[in-house]
Amino acid sequence: MTTPASAAAAVPGTLGVAVLGYSFMGKAHSNAWRNVNAFYPTPRVTQQLLVGRDAGHVADAATRFGWAESSTDWREVLERDDIHIVDICTPGHLHAELAIAALEAGKHVIVEKPLANSVAEAELMVAAAVAARSRGVQSMVGFNYRRLPALALARTLISDGRVGDVRQIRVSYLQDWLADERAAMSWRLRKASAGSGALGDLASHAVDQVAFLLDDPVASVSGTVNTFVAERPGPAGPEQVTVDDAAWATLRLASGAVASLEVSRFATGRKNSLQIEIYGSRGGLRFDLEHLNELQYFDSGTPAELQGYSKILVTEPSHPYLGAWWPAGHTLGWDHTFTSQAADFLTAIDSGTPTTPSFEDGLATQRVLAAVEASAAQAGAAVAPA
Repeated sequence: MTTPASAAAAVPGTLGVAVLGYSFMGKAHSNAWRNVNAFYPTPRVTQQLLVGRDAGHVADAATRFGWAESSTDWREVLERDDIHIVDICTPGHLHAELAIAALEAGKHVIVEKPLANSVAEAELMVAAAVAARSRGVQSMVGFNYRRLPALALARTLISDGRVGDVRQIRVSYLQDWLADERAAMSWRLRKASAGSGALGDLASHAVDQVAFLLDDPVASVSGTVNTFVAERPGPAGPEQVTVDDAAWATLRLASGAVASLEVSRFATGRKNSLQIEIYGSRGGLRFDLEHLNELQYFDSGTPAELQGYSKILVTEPSHPYLGAWWPAGHTLGWDHTFTSQAADFLTAIDSGTPTTPSFEDGLATQRVLAAVEASAAQAGAAVAPA
């Protein structure tokens, strides 16, 4: 069923977009599609269709978020010639079915992280993406933090050798929205729908940042997971929590570098704290998502009496992504990453160049997450991602 939300219609020469899902991520992605053409010289897009399960709620969201129509039937996007891009923002258990069907229908596809709920699903998605790519159909997984200017700058500094040989990296992603044991049950706490808990939700970002910043494959994983509250109030009474609340892991990388990871949705007082520390033979880098316009840099070549971490305010037009936005010194926010992500995807579609992160990158992350679970099941034994 399709419901018009406005009189808007597809414009010839534009790329029609459909977003599947209208909650947290659907709202963030809608904001990106609404703004991308205002800031980036990309192909024009039209917000054609917003899809969700509840007809009334999705129609209301479509009106608020700027969509031309709403629907409760995702299969509609497969048949419509005015939809060229399918953006999947649903719970993880739906990713594989939706993405594969859309790719086979010739639609460009972006999928919110993590790519899938399992390695097996992710492998099927990669196979579909490879086949679609041969027909000029693009796909990408939505690790939006790759579009943070400070982290994109950190990647450049590392690849340019400004910190020397990286030996250690520490990544923690801490939130506290489940610290209250009375917090209600949700799809994110059910393995059948979410695949995993903090591991897939937060550690997927952490693992992807290790890959993005260092370009250094994970050789082995030692990890453990924990569920602090085993039961939550559900719609029909108490319900068993079937995913992890927190996870810890040590990743040994192919180069010999070691990465330590900690993720939790029980870190009282931490709202959305992604912190990254990188230590190399010539210097170091530090980043905190709660200060997302700043990157701290240490240069060991500086005279000892002048050494110390310096703060780089990443707002210059020459910094990654900043040229599309505001004058120097005017900061960006969390939401800007999704607009820049949409712009990168549109550029790849227009130019036919490879997308990053690809479904293959998403699969690599999925294998590391699975290795953490496998290691936890073996009392922390080292496991090779496979």
